[in-house]
Amino acid sequence: MAKKNRKKEDLPEGMSRRQAKLAARAAEREALQKDPRPYKGFAAEADLVALQEFVPSATAKIEVNGTPVTVATVLPGAGAALVRPAEEGGERMVALQVQSHSINPGRDLAYALNWVVNAQPGETLGSTAADGSQPELSTLIDANQTLDITTHNDFNWWFSDAAAVNPQIQQALARANDAIIPSVQVAPELPGAIWWVNPGGGKAHIRWVRQEDDERLLLNALARIAARGELNLGEGSKLAGTFRTHGLVVPVFDLDPAVEPASYADALTTLNAAIEKEYGNDEQLNADERKQLENIKSRQVTI
Repeated sequence: MAKKNRKKEDLPEGMSRRQAKLAARAAEREALQKDPRPYKGFAAEADLVALQEFVPSATAKIEVNGTPVTVATVLPGAGAALVRPAEEGGERMVALQVQSHSINPGRDLAYALNWVVNAQPGETLGSTAADGSQPELSTLIDANQTLDITTHNDFNWWFSDAAAVNPQIQQALARANDAIIPSVQVAPELPGAIWWVNPGGGKAHIRWVRQEDDERLLLNALARIAARGELNLGEGSKLAGTFRTHGLVVPVFDLDPAVEPASYADALTTLNAAIEKEYGNDEQLNADERKQLENIKSRQVTI
C-alpha cells in the first residue's frame, strides 16, 4: 500500500520542514532574550530608566516620526497606551510603568509607540508586551531626542475636567494621589538622571541614574572617593547603596528630608567631577579602597 502524502505545509520559501522548525525555535529564543541595556544609545536613556522605575507621576512630550506623543510614568489602570477622545483633544499617551509587559522594556516601548501613532481617538492598549511585530525603537524616535519632563504632584492629569466629576473616577484619583511619593528632579544639567524622593520614615533619598559603560570602573571610582570620606552630598548625607537596572548603576544617598532638594546641586556637581576623574583611573585599589568597594558591593541590588 502506498504511503499517504503528508499534508502540504506552508513553509518559508527555500526552507525544508526541519529548517523552518529550527528558525521558529531561534525566533522564540530571541524573543526571550533580555536586552542588557535596552535604551543604550539614546540621549534620553537615563530619564527613561528613572521614569520607568521609580518616578511616580511625570510626563514628557516626544516626537514619534513627526507625531506628538506624551510619554507618562503610569496611566489609569496601569494600561499601556491610549488616545484621548477627539472632543478632549485626541492626545496620544504611552506609559512606561505598566501591568502587562515583557522582559524587554525597549521593545515594549517600541510596540506601544507604534500602536499609539496608528490608533484612533478613544482607543486604549492594555498590554505593552512586544510580540515581534514592532519596529526598532531607533526607527520611531530620534536617538538624540531628549526629554523635557514635567513632574506632577498628583494624577489629576489622567482625566479631563468633565470626566473627573464622575464619583468612581474621583475615588480612583484619590487612592492614586494618596500613594504618590514626593519626587523632584534635581540638577538636570548634570549627566544621568537625578531624583530626590521622600518615601517617609525619616529619610529622603537622591537616586542618581549613571550611564558609565564599565560598571567595574564606576564602582572603583566610588570606592576611591569613599576612602577619602567624600562619597556624600554634605552634612547629614551618606551613600545608602546602589542598585542596577536596565544595565545602569544607580547610587542612592540618604538625606535629611528637611533640606530643600535644590540645595544639593553644588554637592552633586562636585561629586560628579570626582566620579568622572576617578572613572578614568584604572590603577589597582589600595587596601582601604578595596574595603570600601566590598562595602559598596554588599549593598548593591538588581531590580
